[in-house]
Amino acid sequence: MSNPSPEATAKRTSPSTSSVAIVGGGPAGLMAAEMLANQGASVDLYDAMPSVGRKFLLAGRGGLNLTHSEALDTFMTRFAERQGDLEPLVSAFTPADLRDWAQGLGIETFVGTSGRVFPTDMKAAPLLRAWLHRLRQAGVRFHMRHRWQGWTDDGGLRFTTPQGEAVHHASATVLALGGASWARLGSDGAWVKNLADTGAAIAPLRPSNCGFDVAPTGLQREGWSMHLRERFAGQPIKPVLIAMRDEQGQETRQQGEFVVTDTGVEGSLIYAFSARIRDQIDASGQATIHLDLLPSHTPQQVLTETSRARGPRSLSTHLKSRLGIQGLKMALLHELLTPQELNNPATLAERLKALPLTLCRARPIDEAISTAGGLTFESLDSNGMLKSREGVFCCGEMLDWEAPTGGYLLTASMASGRAAGAGAWRYLRDQS
Repeated sequence: MSNPSPEATAKRTSPSTSSVAIVGGGPAGLMAAEMLANQGASVDLYDAMPSVGRKFLLAGRGGLNLTHSEALDTFMTRFAERQGDLEPLVSAFTPADLRDWAQGLGIETFVGTSGRVFPTDMKAAPLLRAWLHRLRQAGVRFHMRHRWQGWTDDGGLRFTTPQGEAVHHASATVLALGGASWARLGSDGAWVKNLADTGAAIAPLRPSNCGFDVAPTGLQREGWSMHLRERFAGQPIKPVLIAMRDEQGQETRQQGEFVVTDTGVEGSLIYAFSARIRDQIDASGQATIHLDLLPSHTPQQVLTETSRARGPRSLSTHLKSRLGIQGLKMALLHELLTPQELNNPATLAERLKALPLTLCRARPIDEAISTAGGLTFESLDSNGMLKSREGVFCCGEMLDWEAPTGGYLLTASMASGRAAGAGAWRYLRDQS
């Protein structure tokens, strides 16, 4: 391949204008762009990828979960210790507001049996297309394959592009750079150093809504046995209830389903506990959850059936006929219990209602659905502007918060993008 000409590699600098630069084309950045364009601002949006919304489209591959229909007070509890920081943002753009916003794009929504809210066609692409069309109509200019590299000495935004380095000057900037999961879709956490260099505080990025590896069991040096991996990896276990105690002894219980993987477990029910599991592993090296394999049965009902004489029938046949335990659930019993426990009716009954599963590490951050950690809220003023760099506003998953799946991530990202856009507009107005 021939070397590019000096003209192609020369820096391209746009003149300073009273415009806003949005860096990051995920839902938070797009919402900030919409807020600003609606106010009449001149908006340029930059993204490192060939097109915007790539992680948004991936999230919608199995059905785009836009938000959740539960009461706002309950909704806000899903953000744990960052509830207070996110409450004013989400209160200004509630789950109900998000549904109205989608309807304004021609996208009807419905509430599923779990309370989650989806587009009627379940797809992300039609919504994104309609959104981008409206943004372009509002005058937003999109610049793809622009990877942000920080600032020039005179405050310009530095980008690497296929044509060389570009510099853009703007009156205000909104950074919506995402966390560090699914780096191939653009969220790689590379922004951390640039913001840390300004003096902003950054909490370490960690996996959230992720899978976990199981601790060694029995004679296994790591993970599941070969038998379980070959026979059951990729299969869901349902119905099942997970119970987990925190350091204060308070127990949380939730029913759902998850998937057994080659190395451990993942899936929606695991994600609901992932923050607690991850934090406990970080604190003590491992975390134990308890699986109720028969959530519709009382302990006494289970004990009655395990205590029945089974005659010449095998334990597997007996449990299948009396309690419906078979396949993966039976394999887990053999994997996690000793022969003595399996053949003791009282102990077996206890384990069927509380089967201990010990997890030893989170899967790599790039496999996670989202990330915890990031730019702390304490590094921002009340308008979402960096205290360490005037005129720079931040939003979305790059901020230090996390939430379970269920529409909470997307709602809070969009609400924070809207708030950052509003903050940038107020800043521009005050500067004029």
